[in-house]
Amino acid sequence: MIKLTRIDDRLVHGQVAFTWTPALGADCLLIANDKVAKDEFMKMTLGLAKPAGAKLLIKSVKDAAAYLNDEKNRNLKILVLINSVKDAHALVSDVPEIKSVNFGGIRTREGAKLISKAVAINDSDVELIRDMLSKGIELEIRQVPTDSKQMVEGLI
Repeated sequence: MIKLTRIDDRLVHGQVAFTWTPALGADCLLIANDKVAKDEFMKMTLGLAKPAGAKLLIKSVKDAAAYLNDEKNRNLKILVLINSVKDAHALVSDVPEIKSVNFGGIRTREGAKLISKAVAINDSDVELIRDMLSKGIELEIRQVPTDSKQMVEGLI
């Protein structure tokens, strides 16, 4: 079962390991990222950051969608981690179970503007966000589980 789908360009770090994972009772962190899935050094680095007692899986976005849709994995409590709105949109399109996406952190980059203290999006992101909203997907911003949800819809 998917406990949370989170966009965070750092993927696994302190907030994920020490606040989100225990708050959700997650026993599996699934990173869905095409680049990281092919990078052995990044896999090793992210493996060092994972919380004790949680399984870490790193898959391409397509393989992650197949994994999430496989009935055999329903007994896991999965925290899905992606690093872009584009990858979130792809997963939402391919995984019917995803009804909500948490925006945790997207650093500023060329052409992006801040919509909260830790989330910067560009015009392409806005198009994908609008498409997800039109499909009834909840899009919310929270750094940690105890923060109040800020709805992305009201910030774009």
